[in-house]
Amino acid sequence: ILLDLSAAFDTVNHQILLSTLEEMGVSGSALSLFASYLTGRSYQVTWRGAMRIATCLADISKWMTTHHLKLNLDKTELLFLPGKGCPHRDLSITIDDTVVMPTQTARNLGVTLDDQLSFSANILSVTRSCRFLLYNIRRIRPFLTDETAQVLIQALVISRLDYCNSLLAGAPATAIKPLELVQKAAARLVFNPPKFSHTTSFLCSLHWLPVRACIQFKTLVLAHRAVKGTAPSYLQAMVKPYTPARPLRSAASGRLVAPSLRGPGGRSTRSRLFSVLAPQWWNELPTDVRTAESLPIFQCRLKTHL
Repeated sequence: ILLDLSAAFDTVNHQILLSTLEEMGVSGSALSLFASYLTGRSYQVTWRGAMRIATCLADISKWMTTHHLKLNLDKTELLFLPGKGCPHRDLSITIDDTVVMPTQTARNLGVTLDDQLSFSANILSVTRSCRFLLYNIRRIRPFLTDETAQVLIQALVISRLDYCNSLLAGAPATAIKPLELVQKAAARLVFNPPKFSHTTSFLCSLHWLPVRACIQFKTLVLAHRAVKGTAPSYLQAMVKPYTPARPLRSAASGRLVAPSLRGPGGRSTRSRLFSVLAPQWWNELPTDVRTAESLPIFQCRLKTHL
């Protein structure tokens, strides 16, 4: 039987602990050391002069109670995202006398987040659900026309591959490989070709962008909205139009300022930032794509280019 105490460090009675240690033979300077550590000590975490997260959650709980709502503490999760070089501390938060312990993964709006933001858990989840759907569709494929199979697969499988895929911008090829294999399996299921047939022509016939191109498409659409001022303000602040020091022909090419990869977080981490990746991909586009008059025209030209 493996027993565990809930929030033992926070709930243990210090006087009982000291008395127990004394009864076990701990005395003198050793007992004084424990007594000094446990007596009269307190701490709090503040950020910009204000309490952080526990007080915020207490306010939320109070507001919900006032409005006849109730937090489901059994499903409340804590995800700790440490910065580079930050020691991984054993955090816990107390809400309404319930201790919430940190978890390695948490699901939010259909996306599985992990404490390293690698999205490996999300890719695994999407891959499993898509393969399960493809398995079921394959069983009824003999009774479907090609057109019906395409509609069914696009609605159930491709939509899952596309959902929030811009979060994977800049991810290594090895991480995205499982999603690409699912897409190829989906294309084969539509046309029922011989085994091991190449899928490039199938993707073109279906007008499906490869997974990596889909990710790039989503990111560049966000960049276009940021450039045109229709994106949220925090995204607009991440891109800046390129203005040459003196009048040049490139001033009208619609390029963006490419930020440096040097800075906090390391080169590999910064290369996945929207503020770094979006200008890089944007500047690589042909001029007629970058200078498209409207979003629909931009999307059409961008998909053709990709």
